[in-house]
Amino acid sequence: MTSTPMTKYPMIDMAERWNIHPDHFWLRGRQPDEPVLFDEATGVWNVYRYDDIMKIFGDTAHFSSDIKRLFDSAEVNEHKEGNLIQLDGEEHRRLRGLVSKAFTPKIVADLEPRIREITIELLDAAAGKEEIELVADLAYPLPVIVIAELLGIPGSDRDLFKEWATAILDSTYKISLADADQPETPPEGERLIDKVQPMFDYMGEHANTRRRAPRDDLLSHLVAAEMDGVKLTDTELVNFAVMLLLVGHITTTMMFGNTVLCMDAQPDWTARVRADRSMLPAFVDETVRLVSPLPAVARSTLAEVEIAGRLVPKDQMIMLYLSAANRDETRFPDPHVFDPTRYPNPHLAYGRGLHVCLGAPLARLEARVALNVLLDRYPVLRADPDNPPTFIPNPGMTGVHTLPLRTV
Repeated sequence: MTSTPMTKYPMIDMAERWNIHPDHFWLRGRQPDEPVLFDEATGVWNVYRYDDIMKIFGDTAHFSSDIKRLFDSAEVNEHKEGNLIQLDGEEHRRLRGLVSKAFTPKIVADLEPRIREITIELLDAAAGKEEIELVADLAYPLPVIVIAELLGIPGSDRDLFKEWATAILDSTYKISLADADQPETPPEGERLIDKVQPMFDYMGEHANTRRRAPRDDLLSHLVAAEMDGVKLTDTELVNFAVMLLLVGHITTTMMFGNTVLCMDAQPDWTARVRADRSMLPAFVDETVRLVSPLPAVARSTLAEVEIAGRLVPKDQMIMLYLSAANRDETRFPDPHVFDPTRYPNPHLAYGRGLHVCLGAPLARLEARVALNVLLDRYPVLRADPDNPPTFIPNPGMTGVHTLPLRTV
């Protein structure tokens, strides 16, 4: 694995300074020597280069987003129905068409005043302190409240949502083929499902309430919606709503925290952003390129296929390392340099193709609005070496778990 020296790269220094997860090699300026590597311990093929990942995103004949089909578990596959992330083809088109109606540019833009109002309320609650904890005070509750209000469920239940999200983040969520030979030991995925089943029950109760008494909210629209004359089944509806709730806040929370951490690591750029707020969206986008909340996404092979000269058999798990691709020097000149003026910035953090992140415009809006309010309120925001940030322990996520900030 090739390495890039520190000193001229503050982002690499940041990873060492805060002891970010050692598996996150890309944050330390390292890149695999080979474009594709097979991990014999896990049976997973890892892909690291930009062009290879782009080809896989566009090749639906050989690659599927449905990785759960590789595991023979009725419990796991039940929760696949309605999960947009795990679907392909016609079913994916139908479901995405339904939810897209709730994320039109106008609907998203109209949320700006409410996002600002929630941000001010949350920061008012944290007022008067010399130190704020960004995640607990703002980065977690803001996107939870926004997506909960869109769905029409109580934002006041956010402690419940956090409990369920934590169960998912803390779980290794590893289902090995060896588990099939050990029926006395339930696979890790099934144990996780047991932990989060109350979340599905909770959403099912709210969906049933909307059937009896519809409201003007996304959950009611999903209950009533038809596409091509077909409505969502109960299982699809609940899984779909749960996916929106979890994905709608977990990644935005990480993006928000990562951006503020980058502001601390890049004081010169931050000073420029404070003086010229029109630079803020590009600053956030460069943060997402370099510190992507979801460093990799999974695909499965539908047929034998060649990737960068390696022949990969059918029914294999593929991990696409977006964070490595976002530092591919063939696409990004001086890729380890933090440069908000980088244009174009065709990073892959939001995915591409059929599965490009539907909520990316909302996440960008939340970040822009909330960061503007945060910068207006606090002339000083700096990480505290005596109370350092902590990071989500799951190596499949890149984000702060806590981020104490000095405000004086």
